Amino acid sequence: MIAQESQLKLQAYLDGELAEGERAEVEALMARDAEAMALFAELSNTTKALAGHEAEIHLPESREFFWSKIERQIERERQSKPVREPARMSLFAWVQRHLMPVSGAALLACLIGTFALRGDGSVIGVGETELASDDMGSYTYRDQEQDVTMVWLYDHSDDSQDGATSDGGRDVAPQ
Repeated sequence: MIAQESQLKLQAYLDGELAEGERAEVEALMARDAEAMALFAELSNTTKALAGHEAEIHLPESREFFWSKIERQIERERQSKPVREPARMSLFAWVQRHLMPVSGAALLACLIGTFALRGDGSVIGVGETELASDDMGSYTYRDQEQDVTMVWLYDHSDDSQDGATSDGGRDVAPQ
């Protein structure tokens, strides 16, 4: 296996980037090492295959000059922008920024807790209702197949005045 440094020198030799002394070393390496010669032949064939498919792009300036322009621009921008210390926050601004959201959330939690409790201290559950008057009654029908619940409200006072109830004034709900 050829050392990586030798492989890079072979590529540089192929590209014509070596000085005269290094060129002689690479030629001597290829003369005595068949693996180096085979690698050079492969690199040469690859370069020839790619030569017709690679677009030549010529920059108007060298790479070093291009990057030095970018570096100078960055330095100019650093020097033109004065470094400011962060502004000190007033006590009112700090309270407004940090404590007001916390106190708002606490107030909201208190309001929700207050409205969720009944007068006797028990919690109103989801789906429970209270009738506004003792004179009101209701019938509930639940259809499991259609997932529907129907509630009929009626007034007790009309039934008890007519004498239509069967148990001395109390309505009997159908089962």
